[in-house]
Amino acid sequence: MITIIGMTWKELLRKRVMILTLLMTAVFLLAFWFVAKTLGERLDSPYLQDKTSTAYLIESFQLGSITLTLGFFFGAFVIAFLSIFSSFSVISGEAEQGVLQALLPRPLPRWHWYMGRWIGYVSLGIGYAALLFLSILLITNANSSIPAEPVSLIKSFLLFAWIVPILVSISMLGSCLFSALGNGVFMTMLYGAGWLGGMIEKVGSFARLEDEAVKPLMTIAGIMSLLMPTESLQHRMLSELFSLSEMRELVPFDMDLGPFGIGQIPSNAFLLYSACYTLAALGLGLLMFRRKDF
Repeated sequence: MITIIGMTWKELLRKRVMILTLLMTAVFLLAFWFVAKTLGERLDSPYLQDKTSTAYLIESFQLGSITLTLGFFFGAFVIAFLSIFSSFSVISGEAEQGVLQALLPRPLPRWHWYMGRWIGYVSLGIGYAALLFLSILLITNANSSIPAEPVSLIKSFLLFAWIVPILVSISMLGSCLFSALGNGVFMTMLYGAGWLGGMIEKVGSFARLEDEAVKPLMTIAGIMSLLMPTESLQHRMLSELFSLSEMRELVPFDMDLGPFGIGQIPSNAFLLYSACYTLAALGLGLLMFRRKDF
C-alpha cells in the first residue's frame, strides 16, 4: 500500500493539474494580499489611533473576519477542484489505458490498491489545504487581525480540510461507475449543486426570508446540501474560527458581507451525517472496485 501511496504522490506532482493549481494559488494569494491590504487601510483612520481602545479592537476583528471569510470562500474552490480533478479518472481512466490490467493480476489485494490511491490523494490534498489555510491566516494577520485561540484554529482547519476526503471518496466512487469524462462532469455538477444550496441558505439567512412561498426553495437548498455537504461544512468552519456563538452579537460582520457571509450554521448532527456520508462513499467505492471486471 505504501508503494501505491508514493506512486500517487509522484503522479500528482507530475500532472498538469498540480502545476495549474499552484499557479492558480499564486495568483489567488497575490490578489488576496491586495484585498486584505485595502481592507486593512481602514485601521489607519484618525479615529482609531489608539490601538488599545475597544473601538480599534472591534474594528480590527471585524476587518479580519471579513478578510478571512472572503479568503476561505475562494480558497475552498481551489481545494475542491484539486480534489476532483486529481482523482476523477483514477479507475476508469487507468482501465482505459490498460494500467489496471497490468497491476491487478499481480499479488496485490484490490483494496490495498484502492486505499493506497485514496490515502495518496487525501494526504496530498490535506497537505495543500494546510499550506493554503496558513497562507490566508498570515496574509490576514499582516493587515488586520485573526483569532488567536489554538483550539478554534485547529477545529476550523479540520473542517476546512474535510472537503478533501469527501470529494475524493465520491470521485473515486464515480470513477467506478462512469467514464473519466463523465465522472468529471458529474463531480463538477454535484459540487456546484452543493455550493448553490449553501448560497441559497446564505441569502435566505441574510435576507430573513420567512415567507411561505420561499420555504420550498429553502427545502430544495437543504436537499442540495445533503447531497454534497462541503459548502455547509465551510459555514461551520467559519463559525468555529470566529467563535460565532459568542461574537455574533458584538460584531455582526455578516451584515457587511451579505450573501458572502456565513449564513446558517450546521449542527453537530450534520457533522455526524457528513462523517457517515464520507465513510459510506468510501466503503461503497471499495466494494464496487473489488467486484468490478477489467
